[in-house]
Amino acid sequence: MILFHCDLDNTLIYSYKHEIKTKKRCVEIYQGREVSFMTEATCRLLNKVKNKVSIVPTTTRTVEQYQRIDLGIGTLDYALMCNGGVLFLHGKEDATWYEETKALIAESRAELLYGEKLLEKDKNRCFEVRNIRDLFLFTKSNNPAASAAYLRKYLDTEKAEVFCNGIKVYIVPRQLNKGSALLRLKKRLGAELVIAAGDSGFDIPMLNQADFALAPAELKREAGLLESVIYVEEGKLFSEMLLKKILDFTKEKVKITDK
Repeated sequence: MILFHCDLDNTLIYSYKHEIKTKKRCVEIYQGREVSFMTEATCRLLNKVKNKVSIVPTTTRTVEQYQRIDLGIGTLDYALMCNGGVLFLHGKEDATWYEETKALIAESRAELLYGEKLLEKDKNRCFEVRNIRDLFLFTKSNNPAASAAYLRKYLDTEKAEVFCNGIKVYIVPRQLNKGSALLRLKKRLGAELVIAAGDSGFDIPMLNQADFALAPAELKREAGLLESVIYVEEGKLFSEMLLKKILDFTKEKVKITDK
């Protein structure tokens, strides 16, 4: 079995704010508005990739946010949400996985509660503080860099990490990451090979744990990525290029296996 762990936003799909300048189809509707899109070429390539590997969307989106997405390839066997904290099997949540996740991050619970109090007092915060299923915290800031520095000053960063993504600010238990989720699912399913693709700091642990990892060239600026990560050149749409590379990779694997 080959698993393909793939981030969603800015990896396979793009916000309406991101002009992809090509034929596209809507993949997400929120409050009656079309908010996310996939190129037609990406859709065709994704259907080809689905015939070669088991696609595992691996996202920081909540369950509700994930369920708004329609990739046009039907219900997938596996999907990971909440930064890997929640697993869906054949479209339904796996309760055992969630309980295992809570046990995994138990030592960070006090730090999350403290982080929630810090965020409530943050003068730069411009959105409510959301506790996502007792797994991580999320809010928005008018000055995310300042908010992150404020949080890192007081939090035990050995137990909880602080991430910024645009104006979004997150506090996430160190054990709750996409790399850990990849390893857990690989072990459970007995997968012999894992591919991963992602575009942000949230994806670095996943990219580092994969056998074959793909990232956009811009991610080179982030610290901590292994040298084995393959970068898609700038100026090319990441979603299309990564799927083409996966199809090429699986062809080579078949040739090697047949020898």
